[in-house]
Amino acid sequence: MTKKMSMSTSKTSLVLFLCQIISALDVPLDSKLLEELSQPPTITQQSPKDYIVDPRENIVIQCEAKGKPPPSFSWTRNGTHFDIDKDAQVTMKPNSGTLVINIMNGGKAEAYEGVYQCTARNERGAAVSNNIVIRPSRSPLWTKEKLEPNHVREGDSLVLHCRPPVGLPPPIIFWMDNAFQRLPQSERVSQGLNGDLYFSNVQPEDTREDYICYARFNHTQTIQQKQPISVKVFSTKPVTERQPVLLTPTGSASTKVELRGNVLLLECIAAGLPTPVIRWIKEGGELPANRTFFENFKKTLKIIDVSEADSGNYKCIARNALGSVHHVISVTVKAAPYWITAPRNLVLSPGEDGTLICRANGSPKPSISWLANGVPIAIAPEDPSRKVDGDTIIFSHVQERSSAVYQCNASNEYGYLLANAFVNVLAEPPRILTPANKLYQVIADSPALLDCAYFGSPKPEIEWFKGVKGSILRGNEYVFHDNGTLEIPVAQKSNAGTYTCVARNELGKIQNEVQLEIKDPTMIIKQPEYKVIQRYGQVSFECIIKHDSTLLPTVTWLKDNDELPDDERFLVGKDNLTIMNVTDKDDGTYTCIVNTTLDSVSASAVLTVVAAPPTPAIIYARPNPPFDLELTGQLERSIDLSWIPGDENNSPITSFVVEFEDALHEPGVWRYQTEVPGTQTMAQLKLSPYVNYSFRVIAVNRIGRSQPSEPSEQYLTKSASPDENPANVQGIGSEPDNLVITWEPLKGFQSNGPGLQYKVSWRQKDVDDEWTSVIVANVSKYIVSGTPTFVPYEVKVQALNDLGYAPEPSEVIGHSGEDLPMVAPGNVQVHVINSTLAKVHWDPVPLKSVRGHLQGYKVYYWKVQSLSRRSRRHIEKKILTFRGNKTFGMLPGLEPYSSYKLNVRVVNGKGEGPASPDKVFKTPEGVPSSPSFLKITNPTLDSLTLEWGSPTHPNGVLTSYTLKFQPINNTHELGPLVEIRIPANESSLILKNLNYSTRYKFYFNAQTSVGSGSQITEEAVTIMDEVQPLYPRIRNVTTAAAETYANISWEYEGPDHANFYVEYGVAGSKEDWKKEIVNGSRSFFVLKGLTPGTAYKVRVGAEGLSGFRSSEDVFETGPAMASRQVDIATQGWFIGLMCAVALLILILLIVCFIRRNKGGKYPVKEKEDAHADPEIQPMKEDDGTFGEYSDAEDHKPLKKGSRTPSDRTVKKEDSDDSLVDYGEGVNGQFNEDGSFIGQYSGKKEKEPAEGNESSEAPSPVNAMNSFV
Repeated sequence: MTKKMSMSTSKTSLVLFLCQIISALDVPLDSKLLEELSQPPTITQQSPKDYIVDPRENIVIQCEAKGKPPPSFSWTRNGTHFDIDKDAQVTMKPNSGTLVINIMNGGKAEAYEGVYQCTARNERGAAVSNNIVIRPSRSPLWTKEKLEPNHVREGDSLVLHCRPPVGLPPPIIFWMDNAFQRLPQSERVSQGLNGDLYFSNVQPEDTREDYICYARFNHTQTIQQKQPISVKVFSTKPVTERQPVLLTPTGSASTKVELRGNVLLLECIAAGLPTPVIRWIKEGGELPANRTFFENFKKTLKIIDVSEADSGNYKCIARNALGSVHHVISVTVKAAPYWITAPRNLVLSPGEDGTLICRANGSPKPSISWLANGVPIAIAPEDPSRKVDGDTIIFSHVQERSSAVYQCNASNEYGYLLANAFVNVLAEPPRILTPANKLYQVIADSPALLDCAYFGSPKPEIEWFKGVKGSILRGNEYVFHDNGTLEIPVAQKSNAGTYTCVARNELGKIQNEVQLEIKDPTMIIKQPEYKVIQRYGQVSFECIIKHDSTLLPTVTWLKDNDELPDDERFLVGKDNLTIMNVTDKDDGTYTCIVNTTLDSVSASAVLTVVAAPPTPAIIYARPNPPFDLELTGQLERSIDLSWIPGDENNSPITSFVVEFEDALHEPGVWRYQTEVPGTQTMAQLKLSPYVNYSFRVIAVNRIGRSQPSEPSEQYLTKSASPDENPANVQGIGSEPDNLVITWEPLKGFQSNGPGLQYKVSWRQKDVDDEWTSVIVANVSKYIVSGTPTFVPYEVKVQALNDLGYAPEPSEVIGHSGEDLPMVAPGNVQVHVINSTLAKVHWDPVPLKSVRGHLQGYKVYYWKVQSLSRRSRRHIEKKILTFRGNKTFGMLPGLEPYSSYKLNVRVVNGKGEGPASPDKVFKTPEGVPSSPSFLKITNPTLDSLTLEWGSPTHPNGVLTSYTLKFQPINNTHELGPLVEIRIPANESSLILKNLNYSTRYKFYFNAQTSVGSGSQITEEAVTIMDEVQPLYPRIRNVTTAAAETYANISWEYEGPDHANFYVEYGVAGSKEDWKKEIVNGSRSFFVLKGLTPGTAYKVRVGAEGLSGFRSSEDVFETGPAMASRQVDIATQGWFIGLMCAVALLILILLIVCFIRRNKGGKYPVKEKEDAHADPEIQPMKEDDGTFGEYSDAEDHKPLKKGSRTPSDRTVKKEDSDDSLVDYGEGVNGQFNEDGSFIGQYSGKKEKEPAEGNESSEAPSPVNAMNSFV
């Protein structure tokens, strides 16, 4: 429990933050518990703030609330109490606050206009709804006016005014002709935002007398029509071209104010000849990407989801060949209040502290006011535990009487927000919600999770015991979760038994027992094996299992990850699968799957079917075609066809296929008619009317189909009305205001007669409308214009011809066109589960606002910054789609200790709706990755110097480092472990008082407040004395590569008579290393038979000396030389040069041999410097590139390899995606047998711990190859 504190102004924010974290109780969603706990009222459903109702229907004002005890409801109207008992037309639904105003039985909607507010009250407080403004919709008639014909000269501009009646809500405007067809629009002719029809220049074809403006009032489902307007265009020769002039807006500048989150629509329509082209720019900036759209032939600029950043000057430019004109619209974006932090319900224990925070933003800045139980807090009953501080209410040492519902109102001139949040003070003894004696069964070596769901106020403490009278469970083998769950990460047989969970607080104590059983894992002790079987043979796969005696296994066989064929040849036994009479189609992979209620295992084997040995056989072939076709028994709808079969060709005829040709509708196209058994030579064929038939017959046997027979004589059937209607009738809108009816047209032979047409009928579903019908021909779709957005329609299509109609068709349900959703999901909440996972909740949008088929919700989320580095980076938005009407989803793969933002959008078939306000959340700290490197240098008799780099991913604030080390003796046994804690700001340490000539193993990791990260290990040896020891090592491996061979040389330090070998392979390949033995004790070797232009990896080892190896080197052979090039080896000047070089090398070898035999008195450092590669360039620390390195030498035939200097240490790259960060160590500095390398250098080089990793110094050649 939080102690009561006096807070100074400077500490207020910190205390509030702590109170929010530790004060509130979580109430489990247990139905029985929720029924028993007292709770203040909560509004769960209410009508919209601006509620436009249909004046012909009853008015339903929703107000639903929950609470314990159930709340009572009351209403105010226009600020005063609304006594519903005194109005016979008004009733309240039982157990609800919803009002029903009876308009259909004599009431008038206009009499109930006003501002309504609902209050839900019980003994613990009162919650209030928004102010709900009730207004009946209006669809007034067009005023009568006399319209004079418009006489316009060709090339002049023209505006036809619509001036629709003012309705509520405003009507949708569209222009049509007398035939109810939309008037075509273009860059020259288009409708403005105000509904007027603009002509940039008129043409003779614009002459007509039926320009009709329609106003559709969606709320009342009515359409009003203006009187037709007549336009007559007269021509004058020649037509004068004109430069652009703006028809709307007028003047050179104008202003516009739009609210945040709305759609900004700016319009420019210009007159001129030729027709001007419109272009839009934003002065001093760019039009926002992904939110900018151009409509009405670029005359309208549309920016969705506008924000304050979209304020500025927008210029439209109209241009044609004669000039240009422009207009500047100054846009100011204001904002109604929107939540930054909405107040959240508090459940507290007596004596605890807590806070309610209400923060909103807007333009202008909204004012914040508080109410308690619906009463302004200034005049509400005093509560000594409550203190109001602006947008925050601070509660200290609350008591049960402190329970109440508080309302926060944030308002400015553009709107308001009202939120209810209750403070519920509960004093409850502990309760355990997990059923008693619940049985848990797990497989051995798997995690076991034992539940102990609980509730109490104050929050109970949870303890676990093994057995009824066992001791309390502690130790690393158990994990205790905050929700009371006990986790045994690796359950063993010894963990089975009874476990007791005890929950206690100051009001009481309760316990519960659960049982844990550990089962043996299921295993396949004999798996199916690969089989090769001859065709028509028999094969069997075995699958023998071992399982826990108390579990009942089920064995399932699959073929190619699908069910076995339904074939009696497949015999499934108890522990095998047998396939009889194997065929080619049985080839594939067979899998045995064993399932129990707790686990599942599987094993697979491949079956290969091969051909049986060839044997002489009878030659089989396809049959010969039938002949002598004859038509008899001619009727209107049937006819008899007979034929004589051709030769079978040693394979019996199994069937005859009859095909027909319709010479009247599809000449030359043969279609399937019927198929009869091979023993039959006659077929009675069903015929369709109005078809000119010809028939042919095809014989079929096991080998295949014969050639078709010669066609029969033709037979023309009489005409009739259609027998069937078009199939696949659909009604799907392509635009928000149309319905596209499509169908599959009948085939020619289905028409049954001449003059095929279609009767297309439609009517709006659930509305008492008559069918509307049109008759069309030679088309397969019809577009119905002027429909409401996304409403259901009944549709049917009936075929007819010159002889009559087809039978009455069935009706299908379609929908008019979808439009983008109108509303963003509300109440978006984020619950951070752990440092890499969060759960997002949102309220579903009303289905009416979706305006289409709800496809799901999209969550956009992105990382804003890392809280540890405080540096922003490029924002990469991620999108997760949740199908259907889901209201929650998981966000995986988050980075610990980071700040994120997200928003949610609803999706229909048309696209995405507006985004919800961005929600900010933060992930907690996690454990860090391993330190980026650890190197050990400067070995002396009794000390070692350790240097390290901070973790690439700290995942929080580093608190310290932990160093553990222990000596290793000659038999590789580990000595006592020493642990040292190091401050987080240190990067090096000198260990003193060590034993001389002793190898030590070091374990190093970093810590945050969450825990320790993965560790990195190293080994090092203190020296025996100050003189050079006879410690064996191979270093400075050098390569010189040509096209097909490479010279490998190295330096060896250690005892004489070492047996060397060279291992090599293709760089980046996972193939095994190839090994070549070096004769004698030479320190060079020639690799032959290499592939030109290929990168190779190479290393040198010694046998008999603990099996140590050098580090890897990478080289590339030169490209293949063209055969027509001159061989320089035959040139005299080249032979003389090579002789001189050979003589010089011989002299150098003699000098080196003499110096070597002097006993090694020179310093090792000088020796390393003498062999240092001058081409090695330093790697830049900041970006990992190489300084002053050129690859101009990459393609020379002979390329010098790079050496790995012993005094360089390669840092791991600072890559966010590096998998090394998740490992338990870095590249080791020891050979495979543990022998130490790099003892004498000032800084130790890192050797690869595995064959696929490399710690080479960044020489240009090696570094570039590592990126390939």
